[in-house]
Amino acid sequence: MISVNTNYGAMIALQNLNQTNKDLAGVQNHINTGLKIAGPKDNGAIWAIAQNMRMDVQALGAVTQSLNRAMSVADTAVAAGTTISDLLKEMKEKALAAKDPSIDANARAAYDADFTALRDQITKTIQNSGFDGSNLLDGSVTDIHALANADGNSYITVATRNLSLGGAIVSLTATATISTAVNASTMISTIEASLNALNLALSQLGTDAKKVDLHKTFIAKLSDELEHGIGNLVDADLAKESAKLQSLQTKQQLGIQALSIANAAPQAILSLFRN
Repeated sequence: MISVNTNYGAMIALQNLNQTNKDLAGVQNHINTGLKIAGPKDNGAIWAIAQNMRMDVQALGAVTQSLNRAMSVADTAVAAGTTISDLLKEMKEKALAAKDPSIDANARAAYDADFTALRDQITKTIQNSGFDGSNLLDGSVTDIHALANADGNSYITVATRNLSLGGAIVSLTATATISTAVNASTMISTIEASLNALNLALSQLGTDAKKVDLHKTFIAKLSDELEHGIGNLVDADLAKESAKLQSLQTKQQLGIQALSIANAAPQAILSLFRN
């Protein structure tokens, strides 16, 4: 039936054109954002999963910062501890030289002056071995606890090692001297004991630092995998979107032509009344 009141063909053509325009707008949005799921309207369930994963990635950023700080504190302590170990070796050398009974008083006094300077340098090294207010070597802080997971309920610990003179590790006191051969002889055994304890403490501190470094590497890989997973869920395949865009643009042009033809159909009625 041909009617001037109702053009059903134009209605169908318009519906199809509107759907094509809607699909075309969606593809253009995918291309503009690079996302096939940019919001809850696109796919509520997948968007919610992606948002939770993004939250975990951001939380892992805080974990990485905490681990970096712990690593810096530990590295600073290891560097200072290594310096102290070297100083103790030099002090042992001075003590051995001062133990020699054949040297005169001036030589022994010179050795003692060197020994005292090295001893005081240990204290200065310990005082300057802190990072961001945390010093693992002077007994001012307890263990360092770095965040280990995105939930904030697990930690990586770097234990403190008090290297202060006269302590449990470095038994050499802050007043030790080698002013006499007897003192020098006593200092040799004291320094050897301190060195053994110090090297063990540094080994343990190095293990803690390595533990933090390994976990930091794992967190970086975990963050990368989460971001990759988010991409798999929400990223658009731009190659497919490009092909779809061209297809929809062609379909849009054909839809416009179909609508134009449908709108022209009622004009055919005029030809029926020309005669």
